[in-house]
This record gives sequence, structure tokens and C-alpha cells, in this order.
Amino acid sequence: MKVAGDWLTRAAPVLAMLEAAGHRALVVGGCVRNALLGVPVGDVDIATDARPETVSELAETAGFRVVPTGLAHGTVTVVAQGTGYEVTTFRRDAETFGRRARVVFGAALEQDAARRDFTLNALYAQADGSVIDPLGGLPDLLARRLRFVGDPDARITEDALRILRFFRFLAQYGDPDQGLDADALAACAHHSAMLDTLSRERITAEMRKLLAAPDPAPAVAAMAASGVLLHALPGAMPQALPVLVHLEEGHPGPWLRRLAVLGSADGLRLSNAETRDFGLLRDAFFSPDTPAALGWLLGAALGADAILGRAALLETHPPAGWQTDLARGAAAQFPVKPADLMPALQGPALGAALKRMQAHWLAHDLRPTRDELLGLA
Repeated sequence: MKVAGDWLTRAAPVLAMLEAAGHRALVVGGCVRNALLGVPVGDVDIATDARPETVSELAETAGFRVVPTGLAHGTVTVVAQGTGYEVTTFRRDAETFGRRARVVFGAALEQDAARRDFTLNALYAQADGSVIDPLGGLPDLLARRLRFVGDPDARITEDALRILRFFRFLAQYGDPDQGLDADALAACAHHSAMLDTLSRERITAEMRKLLAAPDPAPAVAAMAASGVLLHALPGAMPQALPVLVHLEEGHPGPWLRRLAVLGSADGLRLSNAETRDFGLLRDAFFSPDTPAALGWLLGAALGADAILGRAALLETHPPAGWQTDLARGAAAQFPVKPADLMPALQGPALGAALKRMQAHWLAHDLRPTRDELLGLA
């Protein structure tokens, strides 16, 4: 079996540089996995038997820029034609310390593969695209079956983040109809408390990717059943998530919409804008505001998130014509201006009158006219 694509053509000069010096050079991991699945390829990583200092020397001689991104772990970034490639020496772990490890270079390809997380990520390809599968991960990939490399307990104790990666990869690449690997799920449940040792930034990064998957609901349900969700996202309730995914009708929504439906952002590191929008959505879910009112208050995009999230929590469909009403609200302008009430009203009295009129306007679906609202002054 072979892979192909522009991504492999662009990486060819770096592979050729190493091979011309007598070294083995292979693309590895996510680029091979995605190419085989026919989904877009992102970063392209390269594995080689050349030591990092040799990679650096060869790259500089070839005119490439070198960034020593992880020399202790055998990784240098080679920048060729504006694209960065992480080039990592074949290695095996001599000792592990959570997310850190003391690695030994000069390992065989099979040893390098054995230190990876999942079998579907332990796939390599040569410069001509020929796939090398040292651990039998190709059948797992084609069946959309997610398995740890070797012993799941060992892989997780090496790096607790692999618990969240298991569920994230399940959401992105797994086939929920096949069920979950029992040993993997048991290991994730057994070690779930290890998630409490991870930084909020790392947990957020994984949850962001998981919730952005086309259908994260089965993975999140498995997280809840195994006790993992309690540690990753305390207070989250997964029941409405599959309803939301159904309402999205094959068009995956923003990850924050899905997070808001889960009902908790505890333990995550959100940006200020995300924190604001999360709070606005949670308030909107339980407000009486009409779609038009939500369009005016939140704008078209966040208003749509609020309407769909509310429907999911209520296990119903959004109201008929909600897209039209939402657009009407997003384009509306409040018909009364402060100058319309001056000089009769000033200061706090002016503000209170405007607030009262605005509440009436929103409660009546943005229908009252300027004259009707001025009659409330």
C-alpha cells in the first residue's frame, strides 16, 4: 500500500538529503494516517536513524534552516521551502517520568514504533509512498479501530495525556459501531485520576480537538461512563450532546457551542473571549428570548449557537423560521435613541427609561415601533 500527495512531494528534499548520506528517512504518524484515510494532512513528521547532530549538519550543508526544537529527545526542525519538518532520531525510552522520558538513540524501527501511543499512529512511509507497518496498525486504521501500542497501562503511566488522546482519536477516527477496545477503556478508567496532574492548557487543547470532531458524542459518553469526564471536565453532563449533533445536520458546530451544552468549563483554560461567549450561551439557553432577540443580543453566529443549544437541552427542534428571525434580529437597530428622550429625561432617569423600552422591545420580538416605545416613557 502506498500514500501520495503534495505533502509528500514537498517533504521529498528533506528525505533525499538524509538518504543521500546513507541514512534511513521515513515520514511517520499523522501524515501517513490521514493520507490513508483520505483526510487532509497537517504537519509532516520525519523519522530517521541519523542522530540529531548529523541531521543538523546535513540540513545546514543542504542550505536548509535548522531549529533545535528538542535535541534532548532527538528532534530538530528542518525548514525547507518555507515548511518546517520535525525530524526525530529513532529512539526508545530508557526511563519515563510522566510526560518526560530519558531516550536512547540508535533504536531499531520496531523499537521506535513501540514507544508511540496508538497503532494507527505507528505507521511509516518511504519517500516513494510505500507504507511500513511494524506493529500491525494498518488493519486497525482501515477498520477505524483504536488500540494502544502494547500494554495500555504502560502507555498511560508514561503519559497521562494519552487518556484524553484516546477519546479524542476515538472521536476523530474511530468507528463507534465497533465498540471500544475493552483493555484500553479499562486502563483509562483505572488511571483517570492522573488527569488531575495535567495542566489546564493541555486538557483544553485535547478537549478543543475532541469537541470539534464531526460527532464527539459517543466518545464523550464513554468518557462519562469510565469516570474520565469527571476529571477532565468536572460538572459536565453529556446527555444533550448527541441531540445537538443531530440538530447540526452533518455540519459540525463550533467546539464552544458543544462545550456550553455540556454545561461546564471547569478545569479548562479559555481565552477571555471564549469565557465571555460561554457565559452568554449558558444564559441564553435558559432565557425566554426569541430567536430575533437572540440575534440582536448575540449576533447571528452566537445566536445560532444559543438556539441550537437550547433546543438540544430541551430535546426538541428549534422554532419554525428561526433562521429568518435570527437574521432579522442580527440586522435590527433599536428604534429609540437617547436624543429622543432628551431633554425631558437626563442621567439615571434616561438610562432607566431606555432599559425599560429595550426590555419591552425584546420581549415583544423586536416588533414595537419607535412611537410605541416612546409611549412607554
